[in-house]
Amino acid sequence: MTRPAAKPICSRQGEYAILCDLGIPTSSTADLTVQQKVWGMSACLSAREDVLEVVPGMNNLLVIFRSIQHDFDACQAFIHDAWETAGASAAPGRQIIVPVVYGGQDGEDLGLVARHSGLTTRDYIDLHAQGTYVVYALGSQPGFAYLGGLDPRLAVPRRDVPRPRVEAGSVIVGGSQAAILSRTTPCGWHIIGKTALNCFDHTQERPALFTPGDTVCFEIQEVLP
Repeated sequence: MTRPAAKPICSRQGEYAILCDLGIPTSSTADLTVQQKVWGMSACLSAREDVLEVVPGMNNLLVIFRSIQHDFDACQAFIHDAWETAGASAAPGRQIIVPVVYGGQDGEDLGLVARHSGLTTRDYIDLHAQGTYVVYALGSQPGFAYLGGLDPRLAVPRRDVPRPRVEAGSVIVGGSQAAILSRTTPCGWHIIGKTALNCFDHTQERPALFTPGDTVCFEIQEVLP
């Protein structure tokens, strides 16, 4: 398991923001303990009066200030201090059940990923549906949840060439993570099924279905050849 750097790596993102990166490669297996530390650090920094917003990501967070920050060294110092002093946050959330139609035209990569894993398609489906996943962060597109908790036996490298269009609701796997596309978009992850749940609705008071800290369980609705 890859561990975070001794101190987060800070970099300016314009005049109002600083990106704090833990120095963990994106190819590494997601670590809930590390992500809980990110949530704790986010809560600590959000309490500062000079901070407008903190956006936690996968192994990183973005600190957005209310005004232009001229003293980068001072900002970096209190961010490092937050990393040292903030405790891990469990970020208690809801449990969300996601019904999935596996395979068929909307799960065209199911056979491929099962063969890569040395499993039958049914065994791959069962292992995927038996897992309990945690929403680590939202990003990439509105409402897109990065899910930790994929059984290591189901991990598969992302596609060499992304598809130009993958439908919203597609249940996907890529590397050591699982996810659901919240919007129709190009995508380099493998498609194993589809859900009718709407992961992002801008007309709602709470547009995103998922929140960091939520747990997600996939439920087998149907299996298509």
